[in-house]
Amino acid sequence: MEYRSMSVPYVTIGLDLGDKKSHLFALRHDGEVVADEGIPTTKKALTERFQEFPAARVVMEAGGQSQWISGLLSKLGHEVIVANPSVLGNKKQRRKNDRLDAEILARKGRADPKELRPIQHRSSAQQLDLSVIRARDCLVRTRTLLINSVRSLVKTHGQRLPSASSPAFAKKMLPLIPQELKAALNPLLSCIANLSSKIAVYDKQIQKLSERKYPHTTRLMQVGGVSFLTALAYVLTLEDARRFPKSRSAGAFVGLVPALEDSGNGTPQLRISRAGNAYLRRLLVSAAQYILGPFGKDCDLRRYGEAIARHGGKNGKKRAAVAVARKLSVLLHHLWISGDKYDPLYNAHRRQAA
Repeated sequence: MEYRSMSVPYVTIGLDLGDKKSHLFALRHDGEVVADEGIPTTKKALTERFQEFPAARVVMEAGGQSQWISGLLSKLGHEVIVANPSVLGNKKQRRKNDRLDAEILARKGRADPKELRPIQHRSSAQQLDLSVIRARDCLVRTRTLLINSVRSLVKTHGQRLPSASSPAFAKKMLPLIPQELKAALNPLLSCIANLSSKIAVYDKQIQKLSERKYPHTTRLMQVGGVSFLTALAYVLTLEDARRFPKSRSAGAFVGLVPALEDSGNGTPQLRISRAGNAYLRRLLVSAAQYILGPFGKDCDLRRYGEAIARHGGKNGKKRAAVAVARKLSVLLHHLWISGDKYDPLYNAHRRQAA
């Protein structure tokens, strides 16, 4: 087969990725099916099979293995489109069929790639750096689970452990564990202490990474409540500040804007969309809670959140934290792309000047 440069490629391949086996569905430019088969999800099998095709358009759904597979197929000379997972609809509400998914990807990629809402994977180097942050998060979540388990087990015996920070929990609670529970809970406290030391090592590693490879994170850390961890996660997740023409788009990217259902005569108020990276969204909300908390300093963000909390009803504080997190995501993007010095009361000073 000879590849023709045209709006409809000579061959369009839909590839539904699986953990051990994927499904390949290939269409010729005239609509004829030229391949419909399963293929092992290995570098060797994919390389051998895709070398048999002319330069083709390959469409796959974004997932855990889409990054290395898209890179592999691009090196083989194919045009690779990584589709947004939402293009196939809600998989919980339909029968799961790998062949059908591959066919849908192929037909949509052949007709109009824009329907696939393609995504762009971050670079391998930045993906490796982000893996350090994700590995730390695994340890933090495990430590939280163990701490909650210790508290729960002590509570079942009629006692309650006092509050303590997570890093100091094991040392502070060791002498407070009831005698009859020491044999059961001391190993858990030992695990918690070990996890805390490992997390501290990750913290130092992430801080050095920020200072050495991503010095522009210091611009973001001008905002109170934004640590080196939040700043680096923000930079690595967005990857390129210029991907958004307006800073306001950053709020939608991390899923902190209300979902939209504007249909018919009604426009109901919905919860936030929760699109994008859940971990970054959690970090931004945590930073917003710090800004609104007892240690937060006076600034435009705090005043904005306090106004929402006063008039937001019984869920006012939660709404305020989410709203401040959205404003914070926009502010961080502006500081990153502009390099401006952060003025905590910029809006207040501007109103006074007017």
